[in-house]
Amino acid sequence: MSARDPELKRDPELKKELDASVQARRELGPEYEDELVDSFLEKVEQRLESVVDKRVRRQMAEQQMVVARGSTRPPAPPAGYDGLGARLGLAITSLVLAIPLSAIAAVNAGMTGLFACWGGIVAVNALQASRSWFAGPSGGPAARERGSDDWN
Repeated sequence: MSARDPELKRDPELKKELDASVQARRELGPEYEDELVDSFLEKVEQRLESVVDKRVRRQMAEQQMVVARGSTRPPAPPAGYDGLGARLGLAITSLVLAIPLSAIAAVNAGMTGLFACWGGIVAVNALQASRSWFAGPSGGPAARERGSDDWN
C-alpha cells in the first residue's frame, strides 16, 4: 500500500479481519489454516475491487463531465501519473494467486514446477512493467517519439 493511495493506506476493517483470522487460527489449529488464509485473501480482494471500482466510476464521471462541456478530448492524466493503480493491482493479484499456484506446482512438479510457476509470474509482471514504461502516458521513450498529442 502506498502513500499515494490514502484509500488503501489504513483499513481498520481489514485489520479487524486479520486479527480475527489470526485468533481463529490459534483456536482452531493448523488444520484450518488454508481456509482461514483463503477467507482473508478473499476479503482483501473484495476491498481492492471496491477501491478500483470507485476509481473507475470517478474517472468515468470526469470523462462524462468533459464530454458534457463539449470537449472531444479526454482529460489529461494528472501530472506524474504512470498507471500505478493498474500495476499495483496486477502485482497484488499476482502475489495473491502465486500462493495457490506455487502449492499446486510444487506438489505436482516439484522444484521444477515451482520455478516455472514463478518464472511465469515474473514474466507477466515484467511484461506489464515494460509495456507501461514504453507506452505510458507520462512519457517513456515511445511516448516522447510520438509527440504530445496522441488523440488525433
